Amino acid sequence: MIEVLAPGPYATVQDLGRPGYAHLGVPRSGAADPVSLRLANRLVGNPEDLAGVELTFGGARLRFPAGAWIALTGAPLGVLTGARVAAGMGVPCWVPAGAELRFGVPRWGLRTYLAVRGGVAVEPVLGSRSTDALSGLGPPPLRAGTLLPVGPVAGLADIPVDLAPPPGPPPAVLRVLPGPRDDWFTSGALESLCAAPYEVSQDSNRVGVRLRGPELTRARRGELASEGMVTGAIQVPPSGQPIVFLADHPPTGGYPVIGVVRAADLPIAAQLRPGDRVRFRLRSGA
Repeated sequence: MIEVLAPGPYATVQDLGRPGYAHLGVPRSGAADPVSLRLANRLVGNPEDLAGVELTFGGARLRFPAGAWIALTGAPLGVLTGARVAAGMGVPCWVPAGAELRFGVPRWGLRTYLAVRGGVAVEPVLGSRSTDALSGLGPPPLRAGTLLPVGPVAGLADIPVDLAPPPGPPPAVLRVLPGPRDDWFTSGALESLCAAPYEVSQDSNRVGVRLRGPELTRARRGELASEGMVTGAIQVPPSGQPIVFLADHPPTGGYPVIGVVRAADLPIAAQLRPGDRVRFRLRSGA
């Protein structure tokens, strides 16, 4: 069991999401940075798809009534119990029974992932334990007093010690495949997208990263009929300011998509925080 004493700015339970329901209007959701969640689970011997806790900008306080193995990945932050350092990033750590962990603010990035051996075992909805901020499916965002059950540990793999990620933030560059609606923009719009950095807006969340920078000019008036959306789609509303859709994006949209961020770069997008600057790089193939 994990007791939430304070959730920080925003914290949710996340696994790898609920794929296969977009035709019913249900987003995939899941961890915004699935690479970090997968790693955290491996570090404590869990299957990669078990649920953990996604902390947004740290600040949480969690208590462990029983001892547990945990791992932290993603945006690096300090963790204290009392006046002592309780856990490091990218390594499995033992939390003794009754300990309270206090999480600091990330040095870079936005989202930190906590995996516990056995996984967070809240009740699944449509096959996933993920909180979906857009549709409201899954458990509600964590708040003070939330109790999170932990799953059984019998039969799990041994805990490894050599899977720590490399230190330091990755370059804030997102590789982009053009289309499917780049023909709705002027001939130089894709070049404008990649010519100068964009700044991440305060309005960004798990639905999408809203950006401020060079305006992307439309060549066609009117609106599209709603059509399917993928994670990483760069949708451009009438303001001309792009939005990179993340895990809780809607399954359909009416504004044209000028390009799509490569799947391998989505964890970089997920760790962007307000005020960060990011560049796009055009790719002509997968």
